[in-house]
Amino acid sequence: MTDRTISKQTLIDWLGDGAELAVIDIRPAADVGYASPLFATNLPADRLDAEIDRFIPRRVVRTVLIDDGKGAAQAAVTRLTAAGWSNIVALEGGIPAWIEGGLDHLPTFDIPGVPFVTKVRDEKGTPVVSATELQALRDKGEDVIVLDSRTIPEYTKEHVPGAVSVPGAELVLRFKDLVPSANTKVLVSCAGLPRAILGAQTLIDAGVPNFVAYLDDGTKGWTNAGLTLETGKTAAYGEASDAARQFAAEHIETLSKDDGLLYIDQANADAWVSDKSRTTYFLDVRTPEEFAAGHLPRSISSEGGQLLGVAYRTIAVRGSRVILVDDLLGVRAKTVAHWLKRRGYEIAILLHDFEQAKLGAVA
Repeated sequence: MTDRTISKQTLIDWLGDGAELAVIDIRPAADVGYASPLFATNLPADRLDAEIDRFIPRRVVRTVLIDDGKGAAQAAVTRLTAAGWSNIVALEGGIPAWIEGGLDHLPTFDIPGVPFVTKVRDEKGTPVVSATELQALRDKGEDVIVLDSRTIPEYTKEHVPGAVSVPGAELVLRFKDLVPSANTKVLVSCAGLPRAILGAQTLIDAGVPNFVAYLDDGTKGWTNAGLTLETGKTAAYGEASDAARQFAAEHIETLSKDDGLLYIDQANADAWVSDKSRTTYFLDVRTPEEFAAGHLPRSISSEGGQLLGVAYRTIAVRGSRVILVDDLLGVRAKTVAHWLKRRGYEIAILLHDFEQAKLGAVA
């Protein structure tokens, strides 16, 4: 070990000490896949220097870079130290050293998505429908809709035929427009399990009147059943109507009634973000299009549906505070907070009148 590297045991100790810690896997995204063994933030080496400040807002945070064991992390540590990162090290041996001896009993940076959501499913008894059962319902002419809870680009690449794109944090807000009848059976899909289970359970916990289930294994389950996926942006949510917003306002209160949410104003947010002793993420959970049309200074676009299942892709500092920014209705922020609080995140919500701000800008 040198002053710029740490051992596997030291990282294990750091993961359990409760202090702020960032762990960045700098391998190519294709090598990392859905998640590294650590469930750490993946920021490939070719983007690291340009983007690290977005993921780690304070350069004094303990930061560990992890590579494939071939020295890229140590080289990056040398560069970033020269650029002002005062507490950054590389893991000796990278991922090969970390996984040597197996993963049993090793800590992770974040709670892996699948174990978390399967625990939710088992505790709540979330209903499930298989691909063959869905096809049978359709063959019988049943009133059934599939809501795909992934991002629009993921949906566009491939999805269950006839599914409608509704990213997870948008489900309650857009529900009434897409599912006007209480008799419609609603199935929530993703590529596998995490976002589908959380999406379905969100609607159930929000008290929608419909039968709601998740589609078992999503698109993967569909192809495993020998069925063909559809491509293109064939059907997606639109602007929420007044009726949908009223429905969402009522049902989001059912979802969040026991969450003990903390609401802060702009002055509080500014103080938190400027605090030199603590890391704060200032995340706008509205759609990317809404963010592009207008957002609060220093906030970062972080689509709420992604935070639900893969928070570690954005929140790279363990032990940090998280501010969720939304419009005055707050449906997306409350949905995200409902689940992130259960994963141990310290959450605050800032609701802002973006419509009034747009009118003021035009005037």
